[in-house]
Formats: sequence, C-alpha cells, structure tokens
Amino acid sequence: MTVSYSFEVANASFGGFSKLLFRWKGSIYKLLYKDLLVFCGIYLFFSLLYRFMLTPKQQDLFERIALYCDQFTNISFIPVPFVLGFYVTVAFNRWWGQYTSFPLPDNLMMSVSGNVHGVDERGRLLRRTLMRYANLSSVLILRSISTRVRRRFPTLEHLVEGGK
Repeated sequence: MTVSYSFEVANASFGGFSKLLFRWKGSIYKLLYKDLLVFCGIYLFFSLLYRFMLTPKQQDLFERIALYCDQFTNISFIPVPFVLGFYVTVAFNRWWGQYTSFPLPDNLMMSVSGNVHGVDERGRLLRRTLMRYANLSSVLILRSISTRVRRRFPTLEHLVEGGK
C-alpha cells in the first residue's frame, strides 16, 4: 500500500523532514527493520565468535579470509554510472507514461460534442452529464497528486457540495 505524504510535505515547517522520516505508517524503518535486526544479529554472532571463541591463530585465518573477500567488493563488475543511468531512464519513462495517460477532458469534450447528437433538452443534458463525469474523474485523479486540489476537495462530501 502506498502512503502519500504530499500534503504534509507541502506544509512542512522547521524539522518537518525528520518528523516525516520517523512516522511509522509507510516509513522506511517499517520496511527495513526486520532486515536490520537480522543483519545486527549475524554481525553480533561473528563479532562474539571472533573475540571470545577463536584462538589467535584462528583469528589470523579469519582476518585473511575477510581480506580475501574484501578484494571482490572493491572491483566493480558492473559500472555504477551505467546502472544509475538505466535506473533514471526507467523511472523517467514510468513517470512520463503516467503523465501521458492522464485523460484530458478537452479531447473527450470534442468527441462527445461530435458524437452525441441532438439539439433538444435530452441531448444537451446527456452531453453535460458525460462531461460532468469526465471532470469528476479528473478531480479524483488530481486529488491524489495535487495538494491544492486535495485542500479544495478533502472529502467526497466536498465534491458533492462543489457540484463536481
């Protein structure tokens, strides 16, 4: 589940980032605390093993194994700029796909006015109702990404009062 903090970020004051960082609902700590506890447990196990259970000769062997393994972490098999560029490209393409898939009411209005015929009251009401539904869907989409629209229509009752 995605938790949106855009309204809190828009109204942030001094120290607002740290308040957002330490909110439990949807926080990075809630996502990673189990992994952190497992890592700390394994680290504690090896630290206690090295300090209290190994002889000096075994400690020397342990250090040499650790240095041997460290050689492979310094060599970069995949260049970081390539991976970073790939990631930025994927993230931007996802954002652009969302932006271009947002339905604009103007194009729909042209299609409705061209395809829903009738100069009488029924045709006019049908066209108006279709466009009201299109505007409602736009407002519902914009409520999730725009703080100004969220402030104007915080609940569905406000949408009804606003005539959307």
